[in-house]
Amino acid sequence: MSAGSAVAATTGRPYPLGATFDGDGVNFAVFSAHATAIDVCLFAPLTGHEYARVRLPELTDEVWHGHIAGLKPGTVYGLRAHGPYDPEAGHRFNPNKLLIDPYAKVLTGRIRTADVMAGYQALTHDDLTFDTRDSAPVVPKALVADPHLLPPVTGRPNRAMADSILYEAHARGLTMRHPAVPEEVRGRYEALTHPAILEHLVRIGVTAVELLPIQAFVDEGFLVRKGLTNYWGYSSIAYFAPEPRYDQTSRGIGTVERVRAMVDRFHAAGIEVILDVVYNHTGEVDQLGPTLSFRGLDNASYYRLNPNRPRWYVNDTGTGNTLNVGHPRVTQLVLDSLRYWVTAIGIDGFRFDLAATLGREPTGFDPNGRFLGALRQDPVLSTVKLIAEPWDIGPGGYQVGNFPPGHSEWNDRFRDTVRRFWRGDEGVAPEFAARLLGSADLFDRRGRRPWASLNFVTAHDGFTLQDLVSYGHKHNEANLEDNRDGHSDNHSANYGVEGATGLPGVLAIRRRQVRNFLATLFLSQGVPMLTAGDELGNSQGGNNNAYCQDNPTGWVDWPALSRDPDLVAFTAHLATLRRTYPVLRQSRFLHAEERPSDGMLDVQWFNTRGHAAGADDWRQRTMRAFGVVLRGAALPHQDDEGPAVLLFVNAGAESMPVTLPRGKAGHGWQPVLATDAPAGLPSATATLPPGRTLEMQGRSILAFAEGVLDKRKRPTKTTAEHGA
Repeated sequence: MSAGSAVAATTGRPYPLGATFDGDGVNFAVFSAHATAIDVCLFAPLTGHEYARVRLPELTDEVWHGHIAGLKPGTVYGLRAHGPYDPEAGHRFNPNKLLIDPYAKVLTGRIRTADVMAGYQALTHDDLTFDTRDSAPVVPKALVADPHLLPPVTGRPNRAMADSILYEAHARGLTMRHPAVPEEVRGRYEALTHPAILEHLVRIGVTAVELLPIQAFVDEGFLVRKGLTNYWGYSSIAYFAPEPRYDQTSRGIGTVERVRAMVDRFHAAGIEVILDVVYNHTGEVDQLGPTLSFRGLDNASYYRLNPNRPRWYVNDTGTGNTLNVGHPRVTQLVLDSLRYWVTAIGIDGFRFDLAATLGREPTGFDPNGRFLGALRQDPVLSTVKLIAEPWDIGPGGYQVGNFPPGHSEWNDRFRDTVRRFWRGDEGVAPEFAARLLGSADLFDRRGRRPWASLNFVTAHDGFTLQDLVSYGHKHNEANLEDNRDGHSDNHSANYGVEGATGLPGVLAIRRRQVRNFLATLFLSQGVPMLTAGDELGNSQGGNNNAYCQDNPTGWVDWPALSRDPDLVAFTAHLATLRRTYPVLRQSRFLHAEERPSDGMLDVQWFNTRGHAAGADDWRQRTMRAFGVVLRGAALPHQDDEGPAVLLFVNAGAESMPVTLPRGKAGHGWQPVLATDAPAGLPSATATLPPGRTLEMQGRSILAFAEGVLDKRKRPTKTTAEHGA
């Protein structure tokens, strides 16, 4: 149909952007600085037939706008943009391609790339050509949402970041193999808050679920052609719309309600919801990718283009394109979408994928740059949890420790150091000690706190914890890339057998190493992030890049717990220790300073003989065992941080004697954790006197809480108590 069809638009308003129902009809407002015209296309809900094409009549401040009377929530629509098709100048307008409104709140279906979506003649692989085929039959449409659909958000847990325990999970993969979740709802939004899932998360102390991307994303063409899918979802295209594939029963307006209901149920269980968001690039990939939204609306504004050859995209993300978040209207889009997820859906925070891209200015990374500065000043977004993945592949792309106050950062230095230490590498002990204390060398500036360090041993990207102790090399053949993808340097070990084995000795070492990793994660200063399934012994068969494995390889293997039935109890015990002893989750960095209240140092390091560790101890490259006492930070007005905690770590393969150091007068050490015990519970819990010598297993951790000593007990020098 032409713009002269029976349906017509009046002037309307240039705000708010998107499609807004006002009771009399729908106002459409679309940003494009370089388009010559924008059409709104209306479709029949059931047949998908385009019954009207309406030209937006007004352009104000680079926003095309118009009001169409009589339209209601649920109206199905798309956009078409007119303008120059001149890739060499950075313009790729093609009105034959139906475009998704960047402000769409709901989509009619999932997005799977097809050749007809390309603005050029796809078979030629020449993006300078022009394609006249209509892509509307294969492009999901947007639905007009009702602004009054959702009630105000209430009941947020509002958990302090210092007290948080994050659980990174995939919205589909977490529930696909859970035996208690009905098969017909597995993999859907509602399954995430099934009572069995909530009970498990509460038991292991989870305070926030961090979901891999659920903003609508694209299955890229190269995956579709291989019969694979984009399982992880790091190719977003509609930043306001929930991904339809996780709502398979009734796609449409109800999707938003179900996502909101999921968040409300998490909140009722005391669990916050954090979204992994991808604002560094979009699913339109490089110049040979599809024209789905931003490319067709205003390629030169939405993307960073090579200033000398604007046909080509800046590729700081490794995905083919880079979103131009420094542009005022793109900044607005990102902030508006984040604010929508907070205020309408109830989301409690965000993890920003490849966040170095978001802070890159023309002069390089700037923590006070345009986007990061706007984020910190926003009255809504500055109050939620902000987590940065502080790197990308662009120039100066590694920025760990350099994000502004208010952000936590994924700490890969923690991940790599902890892996190397427990593998037994030489010379790692001093840095391991720094990671235990929240990585002050990286984050203790500008008033930042230990929770700036988001600690993790594993994440979605890489080995699972079980595979970390079972494979010396990646095994990604199922990704159909000849095992070239994924990290090759994983700091992993198989302890004698590559992959699955029934050898009792190998299995015993692997079980203990899994516990050592978990204990290190939970007992370190900073914020722990547990990857879904690690508390179960979940394996991906050695695949450390399961981004395209929407199948049992990528799904959490709940039955795996039968192979290590005490592991969940062990994890729950760690969470209990972290809650019970505030010195394990402090809000200030520890620097071995004297406490005004009692003259004790806030942190003390000991060798295995119970003496203060000196420079000679730390210089030994073979140092794999030591102790540390943690007390409340030395502050002028010190709060009661509860009892001190003593940790002994032994990454060596052999057992050794360790001697308990002296603490407060009249106090001793009560055993509270032993990683050589299946559930972590020590065999004896009586408070032991300073000077007591214990036999400590190789590859293990012992933890003690300071307690009042029974005056009838006297220190001894040589008593051995295994598993104390």
